[in-house]
Amino acid sequence: MSVVNPFQAPEEDASGVEGGGGRRPWLVAGVAAGVLVLSGAVVTADWLLSAPDGTGPGDRLGEEAADVRWAEGITPEWMSEQLDLDIPATARSPQAAYKVTSRFDTGILTFTLTRSEAEAYLKQHSPEKKWLEPTSAQTDAAPHDFAHFGLPEPETLKDGMRYGYVCPGSSEATEEQEISDMYGLSDKHCVSVYVHDYTPQRTRIYIRDRFEPGISPLPTPLLPTSTG
Repeated sequence: MSVVNPFQAPEEDASGVEGGGGRRPWLVAGVAAGVLVLSGAVVTADWLLSAPDGTGPGDRLGEEAADVRWAEGITPEWMSEQLDLDIPATARSPQAAYKVTSRFDTGILTFTLTRSEAEAYLKQHSPEKKWLEPTSAQTDAAPHDFAHFGLPEPETLKDGMRYGYVCPGSSEATEEQEISDMYGLSDKHCVSVYVHDYTPQRTRIYIRDRFEPGISPLPTPLLPTSTG
């Protein structure tokens, strides 16, 4: 009894005519199988994109957006304490917010200073390494944090922009700290600071940090007092 390999074409006879009924049934079967696989892929893709039970990617993105909540009662002073960075007394337009999600929380703080005040502030709060300047603006960055204040995201700015990681309260480097940094054991807390010289006279400071969900006790919003 001969064994037929379904993935091998039948051999031709001496006359050059394909034996065993020829290759046509084999080709037809292969084409039919391909059509079935392609149809299954199309149905699966259609199900993922428009699944009625809310399991498609579009629905998942909508759920993630719906999961974002901006906490109430956030003041610049409270956010300054969480970031461990002070707000100069001369700062103008201080604004702060705290975004809560299921994955992580985000705290943001911004204010403006004169150019000389900003330089003095940044000298007190120097970056972990050095200030960096963006090579280009991320024009495709979607509004996500500082747009909450009606401001452009710092990543979308290039001219007059510098940024770095500032580690509040960190003292001068010691041998013990350097070893901890080398092995990823350092417990230093660093925040992202963006500095934008948006006019020849004034500078805006952007500060952002990530928090584990629920790790920071949120302030209790003030309730309106009853006059009755």
